[in-house]
Amino acid sequence: MLKNNWRLGGEQSGHIICLDHATTGDGIISSLQVLSAIAYYGRPLAELKSGFSKYPQKMVNLRLGKHHDPLAHPTVQQHITSAQKTLGNRGRVLVRKSGTEPLIRIMVEADDHVLMDRLVDQLSSVIAKFSGG
Repeated sequence: MLKNNWRLGGEQSGHIICLDHATTGDGIISSLQVLSAIAYYGRPLAELKSGFSKYPQKMVNLRLGKHHDPLAHPTVQQHITSAQKTLGNRGRVLVRKSGTEPLIRIMVEADDHVLMDRLVDQLSSVIAKFSGG
């Protein structure tokens, strides 16, 4: 989030961070932000979220060996870029190190389950070769 100057971030688990108000996830702040938007626009939540499309997601965690950073390897970077290009505006790819465990988290979100599964499997296979886990 900081690298891209994003102010809002979240995970499938429901963990949401609003960096304009706090540096950690906080359910009360997230709820207040939703209520603030409802009040600001004067429209019901159902109407405000009408343009939102929820895509299926799949996440895989790969264990990292000590002193391994597969994300720095050019082959891994190439495969991540290729997966992102394959999806285009039909989804997203997020590959990152966990902030709390020795894991690489691979998440693909797409409008097509088959494509989503294929990309997660491909990325997992490539990254596993360089993870040392």
